[in-house]
Amino acid sequence: MPATPSNVPEPSRTEPALIRNFCIIAHIDHGKSTLADRMLQLTGVVEQRQMRAQYLDRMDIERERGITIKSQAVRMPWAPTSGTDGAVPHVLNMIDTPGHVDFTYEVSRSLAACEGCILLVDAAQGIEAQTLANLYLAMEHDLTIIPVLNKIDLPAAQPEKFASELAHLIGCESTDVLKVSAKTGEGVEDLLDAVVEQVAPPVGVADSPARAMIFDSVYDAYRGVVTYVKVVDGMLGKRERIRMMSTGATHELLEIGANSPEMNPADGLGVGEVGYLITGVKDVRQSKVGDTITQLNHGAEEPLSGYKEPKPMVFSGLYPLDGSDYPELRDALDKLRLNDAALVYEPETSAALGFGFRVGFLGLLHLEVIRERLEREFGLDLIATAPNVIYQVDMEDGATHVVTNPSEFPTGKVDQVHEPVVRSTLIAPSEFVGAIMELCQSRRGSLQGMDYLSEDRVELRYQLPLAEIVFDFFDALKSKTRGYASLDYEPNGEQIADLVKVDILLQGDRVDAFSAIVHKDKAYAYGVRMATKLRELIPRQQFEVPIQAAVGSRIIARETVRAIRKDVLAKCYGGDISRKRKLLEKQKEGKKRMKVVGRVEVPQEAFIAALSSDGGDGKAGDAKAKK
Repeated sequence: MPATPSNVPEPSRTEPALIRNFCIIAHIDHGKSTLADRMLQLTGVVEQRQMRAQYLDRMDIERERGITIKSQAVRMPWAPTSGTDGAVPHVLNMIDTPGHVDFTYEVSRSLAACEGCILLVDAAQGIEAQTLANLYLAMEHDLTIIPVLNKIDLPAAQPEKFASELAHLIGCESTDVLKVSAKTGEGVEDLLDAVVEQVAPPVGVADSPARAMIFDSVYDAYRGVVTYVKVVDGMLGKRERIRMMSTGATHELLEIGANSPEMNPADGLGVGEVGYLITGVKDVRQSKVGDTITQLNHGAEEPLSGYKEPKPMVFSGLYPLDGSDYPELRDALDKLRLNDAALVYEPETSAALGFGFRVGFLGLLHLEVIRERLEREFGLDLIATAPNVIYQVDMEDGATHVVTNPSEFPTGKVDQVHEPVVRSTLIAPSEFVGAIMELCQSRRGSLQGMDYLSEDRVELRYQLPLAEIVFDFFDALKSKTRGYASLDYEPNGEQIADLVKVDILLQGDRVDAFSAIVHKDKAYAYGVRMATKLRELIPRQQFEVPIQAAVGSRIIARETVRAIRKDVLAKCYGGDISRKRKLLEKQKEGKKRMKVVGRVEVPQEAFIAALSSDGGDGKAGDAKAKK
């Protein structure tokens, strides 16, 4: 571990008036992690020889995809070069946050630990959908917002145009928008000075019982759970006994300190400071995000207001290719949950795929990231079934069922089906408005409003069923707008919809892995598509195999895999026709008997091909990651 530079202030000795807690929020690929790199270099907490790109992105998958998945907090010293404070050293606690819509819950937790935020916008692309979403989140938390345009060194940059767009959105002057280049470092010093000048110092009562908010926790294989906190009131010291206010669990503080950017132990953390705690706990669930920490003796009575629990939006079945890998998959999911509070799963079985887990995700990218980590870090080969959302099915007899898997869809008389809907924001050049409207209407969307951000950029707000977004909506949006549109969405309750369950039957037997819950108008298209695909994928048997798509007891589509037929007439060189007919009839009877006792062999490759190409199981997530 690199030595901490001598100019990093000791966590326990910093006055709250000299502390500034801020985070960087932006759309994907607008330069958050690169700006964080420049700040680490300028403040001297990372030496030049140890510097690497995306320094705070620790996971391989983050570095390869160029996205941030986990928030990272880091403490930096900074003496302003201008302003009223002169050259007094300040402590800047910066939190680098994810930009993807699937990880908004990480962003909201980070905002609660800050007093200000840098709203970063690409000077070549302008405001995107996730920029707006993050801006509204920051406004809800009542943070000081510093508007910044990044990538001003690009030939395609239009800083003046986008500065006025940003100023109009926030309600400031276009001259107040700072212009930086995170790549070259231009303007980053002025930005750090602006953080000191504009962001308010944290406010708290130093001599009251300690109250610290947990905003993140990660699992370290050697040290157990590392809990990231912001101290609001009082002070927490080393070797103190602490109590978690929501669970009532008590622990001893084995180590306390700040990240700068490596762990830097200290004697304690005071008002407004952001740092880490280690208690030796081995289960992240005992260190609940949003909980309040206080002292065991003479502790606080009132906890701090926490966060909403992240709820899974999309469910998918994960099955090992080799059934004997089931225990390894269970252990791998247990380990991943230590670092990901939003991951939920339960065991399930499928007649076609064997033993596996029904896993809840925040979105398609979350699914894609978890699946890739399971395959890469634990060496597992997996099949993921098509993603599903949660439905509520009300029956005519008054019973209510919650359905996360098509196989759970109840039989009998259905009164109504409730499906989740989202409020989506789409931003694109105005020339693509017609194409976007056509796409949204084909996905059962209803227009809620439309605003022009500037002469050639428009914001559309649609209410869309979540089920229509989780398949291939993003791919279709990008292809219709030549890649210029951006999408953000958030849950917005549920609506009653005319939904049915489409079953796929092989020789009259239902195959649960291929079942799907779709809108009544799209049931026929789904049935025909799956039946045609399976006809190509299932190898020919000794007997004819009918592939049927059914809604309830009604068959809506059918394809047939023809039987392999031996040429029984090969040696009949003539003679009476009745001899040939007798041989053919004998063969026909044999085929009929075989059809009764024979079983359809569906190879594993057919399941993988049918599920991956149908469900948007890989492609949509990859496309979103590259947004």
